[in-house]
Amino acid sequence: MARQLAVALTGAPGPAHRVTLSEVVAQASALAVSGTRTLLGISGAPGAGKSTVVEAILAELGPRAAWVPMDGFHLDNGVLEGLGRRGRKGAWDTFDVEGYVALLQRVRDLPAADAVVYAPALDRSLETAVAAAIPVPAEASLVLTEGNYLLHDAGGWEQVRPLLDQVWFLEVPEQERVRRLLGRRTQDGEALEQARAWVHDVNQVNAGLVLADAHRADLRLRLTTRGDDSAGGSGR
Repeated sequence: MARQLAVALTGAPGPAHRVTLSEVVAQASALAVSGTRTLLGISGAPGAGKSTVVEAILAELGPRAAWVPMDGFHLDNGVLEGLGRRGRKGAWDTFDVEGYVALLQRVRDLPAADAVVYAPALDRSLETAVAAAIPVPAEASLVLTEGNYLLHDAGGWEQVRPLLDQVWFLEVPEQERVRRLLGRRTQDGEALEQARAWVHDVNQVNAGLVLADAHRADLRLRLTTRGDDSAGGSGR
């Protein structure tokens, strides 16, 4: 399967490849020993399992990999309130996309010496970004970034794709993806009806935009476990 994925990367993305999480990790591991720094984007609609994939790759590669999460560039809630966008946090225009692009460029330009770039992270318990929370050392041969809008071609997001060597797009059956989103919100203490409203009015609107960009990916993947249509995990 790893060989099939490698071959697929040389052509059009085509239909989604059914793969296990371990096979995705193996393919990412091959990028980490390519001899040059590689920036790999993991994209997909909300609930597709992006964070699950990134966490698995980081656990396998250790110091050979680093992470720059797009979610670290969420605009602060107070800023969103001032812009009238607080009720749709997570939409394409609720991020500091210019800051994200600038950091990705710094990562690309990072010399192979004793240097480090620091990326912000989203603290989900506080719903706010924490500056300089994630170190990206020069010795990391694979740098992962994950988020909804890596393939979007408007609103400043069109600057992201040229900075990434590859983008893999995760697909998941719609019913499973919505189940994950509802579970995420209710686990955080939100009432079920309120969670359903947010998923329908915000997450699903964002998902439509993200899915429309899937054809721009280098590879489209559907995670499976022993023949099932979806893999486990939080679905972030």
